Amino acid sequence: MSTQAHLEALKSKHKACEAQLAEAIAHASASDQEIATIKHRKLLLKDEIVELEGKQHSA
Repeated sequence: MSTQAHLEALKSKHKACEAQLAEAIAHASASDQEIATIKHRKLLLKDEIVELEGKQHSA
């Protein structure tokens, strides 16, 4: 998988996490742990996106 394709896949997953987080926050049945897990996954994806973008710009 090319770096650009990998970056696009990560951005897609990040966007899906945003939607999942909004859905969880909107429903009172979502636990704090579930929301924290989604936020953590979203942050990890963002970190990986930033790292890949940095590598692209320095190459």
